[in-house]
Amino acid sequence: MIEHLIPAWMLIPFVVMLLCIAILPLVPHVGEWWEENIHKLYVSLILGVPVGIWLCVNGMSHDLIHQMIYDYVPFILLLMALFVTTGGICIRGDLKATPMTNTIIMAIGWVLASFMGTTGAAMLLIRLLLETIKQRKYKVHTVLFFIAIVANCGGLLSPLGDPPLFLLFQKGTPFMWWMQNMLPEWAVTGILLLGVYFVVDMYFYRKEPTVNIMADVREAKKLTATGLINIVWLLCVVCSTMFINSTYIPAMGEHDAPWYLKLLREWVFIFIIAMSWLTTAKKTREDNSYSWTPILEVACVFLGIFATMTPALMFLQQNPLPVSEPWQFVYCTGALSAFLDNAPTAMVFHATATTIDVPGVELVAGIAPEFMKAISMGAVFFGALTYIGNGPNFMVKSIAEQSGIDMPSFFGYMIKFSLIVCLPIYIIVQLIFI
Repeated sequence: MIEHLIPAWMLIPFVVMLLCIAILPLVPHVGEWWEENIHKLYVSLILGVPVGIWLCVNGMSHDLIHQMIYDYVPFILLLMALFVTTGGICIRGDLKATPMTNTIIMAIGWVLASFMGTTGAAMLLIRLLLETIKQRKYKVHTVLFFIAIVANCGGLLSPLGDPPLFLLFQKGTPFMWWMQNMLPEWAVTGILLLGVYFVVDMYFYRKEPTVNIMADVREAKKLTATGLINIVWLLCVVCSTMFINSTYIPAMGEHDAPWYLKLLREWVFIFIIAMSWLTTAKKTREDNSYSWTPILEVACVFLGIFATMTPALMFLQQNPLPVSEPWQFVYCTGALSAFLDNAPTAMVFHATATTIDVPGVELVAGIAPEFMKAISMGAVFFGALTYIGNGPNFMVKSIAEQSGIDMPSFFGYMIKFSLIVCLPIYIIVQLIFI
C-alpha cells in the first residue's frame, strides 16, 4: 500500500525525458551534441536527481532505492551480460542478401529469442545481418523488422525471453506456462511479421541497382564462427537468470536479507562478463566490430527513464486505469510498455488484475489466465512500438547507425514502421486469441 500520494505534476520529468529522446536528435546542432553518451547521462542526471531528492524528502526513498538498485541495476547487468557474451561470438560471412536469406536469419533469431533472451538473440545476429545486407541500397526496413521480430516478439515463450515474463515467473507463473499456453499467439505474430517482411524485402530487392546485386553476389563469403567459448558463458547467463532467484534460493527473498545477497544473481553476471572478456581473443571482438557504445547508450538513457518513471509508476498504482476486460489489458499494458520499461509496467497491471474476481477458473500467479495472456502479450509485443520500449531496440539502432545506416528518428520509427506494420498485426492477433 502506498502511503504518500503522488501529484500529477511529478510526471513532468518523465515526460520531458521522453521528449528529449524523441526531439533532441532532430534539432540542428543539438542532435550532434545528443549523440555523445556523456550528454545523454547529463540529461538523465539533470532530470533524475531532482526527482530522487523529492522522493527522499517526502519519505519515499525506499521506492527510489528499490527502483534503481533492484530494478535498474539487474536490468542493465542482464543486458550487459548478454551483450558482452554474444558480442564475443563472431559469426562472419557475407551471404547473398536475397529476401529468403534475410527472412531465414530473422526466423532463426525469432526462435532463439525465447531461449537466450531478445537481447542475446539480437546481439548474436544483428552484425551478421548487417554484413549480409551491406551491399544493398535499401536496408533500413530490414533493421526495423529485425527490431520487431527478434528484439521483441520472439521472446514470448519463456521467462528467459523478456524481463516482464521473468518477473511474472517470480510471481508464481510456472516456467513452461507460456510455452504451453501462448505458442499460437507467438507463432501467428511471428509468421505474419516474417511474411510481411519477405514481401517488403522482395519489393525493395527488385528496385536494387544491378551494380549492387552484382556486388552482393561477387562479395559473398562462407560463414565462419570464432569466440565459441562464449556459448558457455551465454548458457551461464541463461542458467543464472533461471535458477539464481528466491524460488531456488529462499534467503534471497527474505525481507531483511542483505543487499548483496538480494543481488546475488547480479554478482554472478559481473563474474560472467569478466570471464567472457578475459577468455575471448581481442581479435575476435575487433572482427565483430565490438563497441561498448550501444550498451553505454542504453545505460545512460535508461538511468533517466528509471529514475523519472518511479513517481509515474506510483501514480498509476494510486490512480489505476479503468480496465476490466482482457483486451483492455492488452492495449493498456502495451501502450505503457512502449514508453515505460515493460517489466515494471507488467507488474502494475498484474497487481491490477489481482483485484478482479473471475469465478470458476484456476488462477495463474494470482490472476485469471486470460489476464496473464493479455499482460504478457502487451508487455512483450508492444515493446516494438518505440525505440525505448525494450532494451535491445536502442542497441540494434546504435549498431546499425555505426554501420552507416541512417535510421529513422524516434517519431519516424513509429510513423514509418511500427504503427503501420506492427500495430495492425497485434490487433489481428488480439482479435483472434483474446
